[in-house]
Amino acid sequence: MRTGEVALPSGAAGTSAEAITAGVRAWVGSAPLRGLVGHFGGDWPDGDLAAVLARLDDFSARHWDFRGGRERPDAREPAFDPATARLVLATAAALGMVRPAVPARPRYAHLVVLGGLAHACQRRVAYAAHLLRAGTRVTGEVAVLGSFRPLSEVECRALDAAGVPPCDTEVAALDAAVRREFGVAAPTEDDGRDAGHPHHSWSSRTYRPVGGPPVRVLAAPSSDPARRRAHTADTQRFWAEHVRLRAGDPVLTVTAPIYVPFQHCDALRTLAGPYGCAIETVGVDPALPDVAGLPEPALTPGRYLQEIRSAIRSMRALHATLGDGWSAHGPGPACGAAPHAGPVERGQLT
Repeated sequence: MRTGEVALPSGAAGTSAEAITAGVRAWVGSAPLRGLVGHFGGDWPDGDLAAVLARLDDFSARHWDFRGGRERPDAREPAFDPATARLVLATAAALGMVRPAVPARPRYAHLVVLGGLAHACQRRVAYAAHLLRAGTRVTGEVAVLGSFRPLSEVECRALDAAGVPPCDTEVAALDAAVRREFGVAAPTEDDGRDAGHPHHSWSSRTYRPVGGPPVRVLAAPSSDPARRRAHTADTQRFWAEHVRLRAGDPVLTVTAPIYVPFQHCDALRTLAGPYGCAIETVGVDPALPDVAGLPEPALTPGRYLQEIRSAIRSMRALHATLGDGWSAHGPGPACGAAPHAGPVERGQLT
């Protein structure tokens, strides 16, 4: 965390439900987020933390949801006046969504690269390779997590412009990045299941770079295949079932700075709670030469508002698990389950 930023809930091993609750309360109740809600016409809700999270979820659905159930590239871009745009960007920076932070430890049990849009896949894998070259030690594996989400035409054009071979899915883009950045040609292990539909299928490829830890490229099935593709929590949970996570293991997850709050809280819910591992989440540093040549999307006020909403929803889902099987010391009753926040309460912010 940088000076002036709101701290995320702790990802330390053995973190109690009380400490997680305090971290969620501090982030969602911070002055920057309160000011942003007020600017968009909302009064801060009364009630306990669960009620506040439910009403912020509902408020953000009405004011900051530009996807409407679509993939991120298909989200509409709202038009804001300059003062609003400046406020949104300042709030995002205060909430830890703009500036990258270097890993805090020299050694991790596992390094987890989270998938995303095609250009992000390239940058995150490149950053993971950079961390290893720069001296970060990984005693277990590098896990590169994605899904069979089809790439859009825009993503395919971005990959072509960057000289990446044609890819048709997110996991194919991740696989291409691993082959390039880690200097590997073929996996030593290749497993999976083609179920005839991407929401049900999965794959696992393990590469063994010379002089480094194994690199696994994993595509997860959806936990709700009738409604959607696999999302971040699905991929994290599916990976945990394929690796021997131990209580206290430090796990570093790599994403983009804009996604750090929501993906950090997803990792707390799906990994730290059931398995007792320590979670640290960092965003790619775009200034590094190792990633400078790869395409980077324009991060607009609308994009930041959308991901502030994602963070609120992730913290709501995390908070909902704290009183039901939370165990930061090893598998508990919720291990292997798919915890969720439950129906959104229809409280109003006016």
